[in-house]
Amino acid sequence: MQDPFPAGGSENLTRVKKLCTGCGSCRSECGFLEKYGTPKEIAQRYDQAQKQGRVMAFECSLCRLCDAVCPEGARPAGMFLEMRQEAATRGSVSFPEHRGLLRYERAGMSRRYTWYGLPRGCRRVLFPGCAFPGSRPGRSRELYERLQEQDPCLGIVLDCCGRISHDLGRETLSRVMLEEMQSYLVSNGVEEVLVVCPNCLGMFKTYGKDLVAKMVYEVLPISGAAPETAKDEVVLHDPCAARFSTDCHASVRRLLAHAGVNARDMEHARETTLCCGNGAGADRLSPELSLHWLERTSNEASGRTIVTYCAGCANRLNTRSRAVHVLDVLSDPGVLAKKGPVSGAPLTFLNRLRLKRHFQKTLSASASRERTFKAGQEEKNIWGSRLIVLAALMVTIAAVKATGAEGYLDPDVLQGFIQGCGVLAPAMYLLVYALAPSLLLPGLPLTIVAGILFGPLWGVVYAISGSTVGACLAFLVARYAARDWVNEKLRGPGWQRLDRGVERHGWKVVAFTRLIPLFPFNLLNYAFGLTKIGLVPYAVTSFICMLPACIAFIVFSSSLPDLLQGHLSGRLLVGAGMIVLVTLIPPAYRLYRGKKGRASLV
Repeated sequence: MQDPFPAGGSENLTRVKKLCTGCGSCRSECGFLEKYGTPKEIAQRYDQAQKQGRVMAFECSLCRLCDAVCPEGARPAGMFLEMRQEAATRGSVSFPEHRGLLRYERAGMSRRYTWYGLPRGCRRVLFPGCAFPGSRPGRSRELYERLQEQDPCLGIVLDCCGRISHDLGRETLSRVMLEEMQSYLVSNGVEEVLVVCPNCLGMFKTYGKDLVAKMVYEVLPISGAAPETAKDEVVLHDPCAARFSTDCHASVRRLLAHAGVNARDMEHARETTLCCGNGAGADRLSPELSLHWLERTSNEASGRTIVTYCAGCANRLNTRSRAVHVLDVLSDPGVLAKKGPVSGAPLTFLNRLRLKRHFQKTLSASASRERTFKAGQEEKNIWGSRLIVLAALMVTIAAVKATGAEGYLDPDVLQGFIQGCGVLAPAMYLLVYALAPSLLLPGLPLTIVAGILFGPLWGVVYAISGSTVGACLAFLVARYAARDWVNEKLRGPGWQRLDRGVERHGWKVVAFTRLIPLFPFNLLNYAFGLTKIGLVPYAVTSFICMLPACIAFIVFSSSLPDLLQGHLSGRLLVGAGMIVLVTLIPPAYRLYRGKKGRASLV
């Protein structure tokens, strides 16, 4: 098997410059290289001091098809991984699109989801990974029981291999975490790890040191006679993470053949298999390239059911074609004709907790642990921040009650105060809100204040007016006063897609991003100033599409004075319900886009 992750350092870049002849063998197979040029061209113009070069590398899915088809052995994928690592080391590139992936990985490595159960005399453990046990907990239990028939001392390790961080360039963190895992297992006599996920295989092969890593398909027992008649023809998709795992290729085909499954290779198979489009976080930054891979793979299936041995590939391909996991087929061949027991988020997290409890109750372990070891600095916990805000609100309410200040929050008293200020109060409010976006100040607190001070009607009027004027002011600053500065700040592929989206779809992109906040509001105002959209359509669309959220928060906040005085008004419940509905728009859209297998407008 070829080294999954070639050695780091500048040698990858140097090797590509030296060996790549620019023949185009890899470029004709890859949408990423078709977009950016041959590996030699990319290597020659890559400047480690230029942010643009580092951003580009994160659009590569690291599927290593370029390595497989290169006649000179240049192995360009190592260069793109090296570029990612260089960016992560400098700390100069951070993509909001990757935060969800990193939170998912951190959860998989946390004490809550991890459990190691090693029976007495354990020399081999099953490592099911993250995606498979989350989507197929029943199959995970069945797999363990089947392997345990061969090896009664088989252990179980519920943990994450760290492949996400590794592919996002955070090599040190992923290496340290896996080496700590390896150290614990070896110190307890474990010699071999059986993995379900080909991504995990690559990590153990690279950082597992004394541990021998194998795919479970290489050791699954074959029992009974094969059926006399083969089932309907299916096509086999080899995951790109198993591209050079020739033993695994042969084992999966052997198991399917013995089960009577007529599995045919795709046009691109084994070493030259195609990526499903879901690799290395590239789908988050470049959905158009991800969709390109998905469509190519689906087209090669020609309407036939796809069997694969990666849970991520099965989930991704199932958005376009019928796709099932090979372990589903081996356990119940009937899944080829019906929907199998596959769970999606958020049930995947609950499934992993249930699986953990199952093994804790049923496995007699002489050594066990939940992993508490952490490497490096954790990213900011958004839920922790929200809890802090909630706690601060509760403390404020208690303080108001204790000091008797709620009398000043009586709606009639507030109304009298505002009327006493005349036009000065709304004028000052509008001025502050108009300047806030340009100064990158958060707008939500100002919106909430409008509901408290001006009530539900005039609060909406002043808040939507102030936010629209502020958005337009930042738009004009970016377009005419600080274009170079804004352009320097907004170089990521997400912002580049925004520019291309506006060029193709105009005001629809403004509407889309206002209703479904994919980008920070204040930066978004500046970003639109760099596009070709006109001020009038930008202002009108912003006004209309920001209005639903504005109304929801104003209706809610206008009832807060009553709440502080101990009165629960119907307006509070209506406002809270509206906020929930507005908040559900982004996840509902992502779910819809995932099921349709589409890229968004941006």
